[in-house]
Amino acid sequence: MKKFNIRKVLKEVSSSTPSVQVGPQENHLIRETIQSDHFQLCKTVRHGFPYQPSSMAFDPVQKILAIGTQSGALRLFGRPGVECYCQHESGAAVIQLQFLINEGALVSALADDSVHLWNLRQKRPAILHSLKFNKERITFCHLPFQSKWLYIGTERGNIHIVNVESFTLSGYVIMWNKAIELSSKAHPGPVVHISDNPMDEGKLIIGFESGIVVLWDLKSKKADYRYTYDEAIHSVAWHHEGKQFICSHSDGTLTIWNVRGQGKPIQTITPHGKQPKDGKKPEPCKPILKVEYKTTRIGEPFIILSGGLSYDTVGRRPCLTVMHGKSTAVLEMDYPIVDFLTLCETPYPNDFQEPYAVVVLLEKDLVVIDLAQNGYPIFENPYPLTIHESPVTCCEYFADCPVDLIPALYSVGSRQKRQGYSKKEWPISGGNWGQGTQSYPEIIITGHADGTVKFWDASAIMLQVLYKLKTAKVFDRNRSKEDKGSTEVSDEDPFAIQIMAWCPESRMLCVAGVSANVIIYRFSKLEVTTEVVQLLEVRMQYELNDMESPEGGGGGGEQTSALPTPGASPQTSGPPSHPSTSSNNSDGGNMPCLKVRSTPLKQSPGYQVDLVVQLVWVSGEPPQQITSLALNSSYGLVVFGNSNGLAVVDYVQKTVVLNLGTVELYGSNDPYQRQPRSPRKARQPSGGLCDINEGSATSEDRCKSPTSAKMSRKLSLPTELKPDLVLLSVCPPRGANPLDHRDNSFSRSRSSSVTSIDKEAREAISSFHFSETFARKGDSSLTPCLYVGTTLGTVLALGLTLPPAGEQRQLQPVIISPTGMLVRLKGSIMRMAFLDSTGSLLPPAYEPWYEPNVTADGEEREKVRKRRPVSVSPSTSQDLSESQYAVVCSEKQAKVMALPSQTCIYKHSITETSFILRADVVQMSQGMCVACFCANGHIMTLSVPGLRPLMDVNYLPLTDMRIARTFCFTNLGQAMYLCSPTEIQRITYSQDICENLQEMLGELFTPVETPEAPNRGFFKGLFGGGAQSLDREELFGETASGKASRSLAQHIPGPGGLEGMKGAASGVVGDLARARIALDERGQKLGELDERTAAMMASADSFSKHAHEMMLKCKDKKWYQF
Repeated sequence: MKKFNIRKVLKEVSSSTPSVQVGPQENHLIRETIQSDHFQLCKTVRHGFPYQPSSMAFDPVQKILAIGTQSGALRLFGRPGVECYCQHESGAAVIQLQFLINEGALVSALADDSVHLWNLRQKRPAILHSLKFNKERITFCHLPFQSKWLYIGTERGNIHIVNVESFTLSGYVIMWNKAIELSSKAHPGPVVHISDNPMDEGKLIIGFESGIVVLWDLKSKKADYRYTYDEAIHSVAWHHEGKQFICSHSDGTLTIWNVRGQGKPIQTITPHGKQPKDGKKPEPCKPILKVEYKTTRIGEPFIILSGGLSYDTVGRRPCLTVMHGKSTAVLEMDYPIVDFLTLCETPYPNDFQEPYAVVVLLEKDLVVIDLAQNGYPIFENPYPLTIHESPVTCCEYFADCPVDLIPALYSVGSRQKRQGYSKKEWPISGGNWGQGTQSYPEIIITGHADGTVKFWDASAIMLQVLYKLKTAKVFDRNRSKEDKGSTEVSDEDPFAIQIMAWCPESRMLCVAGVSANVIIYRFSKLEVTTEVVQLLEVRMQYELNDMESPEGGGGGGEQTSALPTPGASPQTSGPPSHPSTSSNNSDGGNMPCLKVRSTPLKQSPGYQVDLVVQLVWVSGEPPQQITSLALNSSYGLVVFGNSNGLAVVDYVQKTVVLNLGTVELYGSNDPYQRQPRSPRKARQPSGGLCDINEGSATSEDRCKSPTSAKMSRKLSLPTELKPDLVLLSVCPPRGANPLDHRDNSFSRSRSSSVTSIDKEAREAISSFHFSETFARKGDSSLTPCLYVGTTLGTVLALGLTLPPAGEQRQLQPVIISPTGMLVRLKGSIMRMAFLDSTGSLLPPAYEPWYEPNVTADGEEREKVRKRRPVSVSPSTSQDLSESQYAVVCSEKQAKVMALPSQTCIYKHSITETSFILRADVVQMSQGMCVACFCANGHIMTLSVPGLRPLMDVNYLPLTDMRIARTFCFTNLGQAMYLCSPTEIQRITYSQDICENLQEMLGELFTPVETPEAPNRGFFKGLFGGGAQSLDREELFGETASGKASRSLAQHIPGPGGLEGMKGAASGVVGDLARARIALDERGQKLGELDERTAAMMASADSFSKHAHEMMLKCKDKKWYQF
């Protein structure tokens, strides 16, 4: 469960009577400063690798990279920290992107045959124009450098020309039959390539899929040359001098052609083909999907290609091949190649290209290769593109963390960096950072399917990985045959992280895995080798109607016999050196799902394992998955719960303090009619646990040992569910619906399980909260407590008696006693929080971080480890005055209870028809609120403690479980979720941030001089042969070519008109900004009108003056004098 440690000086409650009176009528005395106009919802930034990329473009002058995806998204990347996300409304796949180089604009062509012009000169790029083709399918686009005429090739083999400025079609069309004439009897297929000769803009090369290439003369409107090859063409590339070009084919060959040479290619290369000795053609290979031909002033040209491997290389990874002179380098990639681009020193196609890097877009990664260094090393990628390295299973988000945390995590994380990267600067370096004023540290933690936990610096709308923890190191990887039973529980990802609890102040971390294990970590700056990983094994089983007889054979026989002393833990085996209880069982009853490693573990600086807790199989039944988790560094306790009950672990003494079934929490106050349980054998008491109503139960029942109280209630549950469905800290226990829906549907049964046991009996633990509060009704003093929320809407309290700090804390036991039920709500309990009498949040007590691997003096250590005191003096007239408020939120409603009277003073029904997936009590700059994300897509906030609705926005329908599993709110109006398997979407619900967002965003476009064109040279100027220019306006304009057919394409003006502001308004700053823009525009127009009126008045004035002068001149003249 998430902790909110607000770094604010809390007003200590004075010894005089607090100001809030009991009773709903006087509770208005707490003034709530937070109002609905402090809230506004908008998306801020999207981080991560673009999901399902489909195309890519690079502006060599601005140094900006654009990536289009199959869902119509557009991601733009500049220098590290400058990135931008836009979306085409249609959602069609982006098939091609073309920059208007150094113009701050981008053309995108989509699979729905539309072409769009994006304005990048504003912080939120917007579409200026769109053109939708009705009769033709777009297959290829080409925009020559410094030209405003865009060539569009189609599936029918025709080429249309679009004016990029006005986004209108030219009447000039190149028809396929005119291009090939009689050279082929059949249709040549779609256009796969268009480009102009680098030395002569009037000559256009057109590649058709069937293998025909045509050199088209734009002026004479006819084909100069045709080149025919009997293999399909995938791509074409020019030599910069315009005398040769290269084609890549579907049989894995490259053909090089002379422009003037007819008939045959001058050279045919099969880069990956085996050359037969008898001089025959090499055997065919896989298609070469793309080739680029780049020249250098000194040395050989580069030929770079993707694909073309021979068919017998089964299982070989996708490759990029770099041919340079006689050397051929084959660079293996981790994922299939979507596209690649060679980055060159010049934007001019008719100059030596001087390639220096290759950007390779893979299905799940972006790789940049340094061509200038031997061995072609890759650049270290500075973007946060590794979120999906292993699928994300859960997230937590912390804003306003302690300031020393990010430097501490960065220093240990920087040692994990790989070596062998290129020494050069990252080549995609365009744009400028935003001028953000937001200065507080933010951290996002992601848990992954392979057991890794990643810490990210998310401050100031950027994202950067800080540190990566591999939790699977604690376990043996090679699972022996007898461990195979565990596959039933944990499916294909046995190490997957399910829930994380983190205390930023003490840096203690606790993770619960899908295999019913909990690992507790301490943070250390020093390396340490752990000889034996500390292990506790815990049995949690649900047994209703258990007869006396199975006590021995059912895996629990040793419970009474093996009790060495009162208070020892027979169901917890100590470090592996102790005899494990699993050896006592012939039926494999006491078996954990994963085997903890027995060899020494070398632990690098960073998070180091302190203790592993495992739930074991009992009586052939796998342990239930952990549904809730919390830790408190001040008390030294970790608590976790599942559908069987809860266990409290003291990680200082490495013991289980309490292991209790959910039913036992209620004692005799159980509100549900459950099936009667059989009387138990009398067990040895050990003062650990006291019942709720003293005197109402027998002594055996009242004082059960936390260890001997065997909660072994048998339950068979379907275990076919994939971990994806259960990796939700708010979800019902494993087996909610035995359906295998991974990410596509979202249905959920209200009952926690579909079994023979009635649903009330299957009450799971859904949340925890540690707090220093009033344990019982009418208490006058504060004590440490643990509040437990269940899936049936009950909140129960457990009082904690902790030994004094110091040596005693190591020796004396922690005593936990249930103190009764606080409140019941509709639906599963999601979140609990406590407020002081002024309505400020009371964060749980914590211990400051100290270096655990230093053997310091005992006294010094104790100074550091003292708990932060929470001094609240008991009030004199306790029945009249309240000292605290408990805020409880379930998946249906929220209630605020006054303590210690335990009366409900506020109640609000949040949703009737849906249910809440995530709720957090968060600190805004104006006060506290409860933020909720509902399964129907609504995001809501409520004031605290009054529970007034402040915001309700229908944000997004819940399309898959991923959003539910990863949605988190945090302080200061920040929230996040995974919008795709590879991307984090951050949103804000704070009006302040929405208003300042425009300043915080980076700028993509920066004014840069276009490099000078290459020199033609004296002799070339004298004898011709330099680059030939062409007046395209004369050829393609309306006067020369006429108007295009109206039915061919339809022009749609884009929303990106009013510079900058409109881009911001298109959903970012919403209606408010739109209204402001409208006012601005109106003001502008009124201003213009004023000016015009003033000008007209001035001219009228001068006219009247002139008229008067004329009149005076002419007054005394006779008619004949004129």
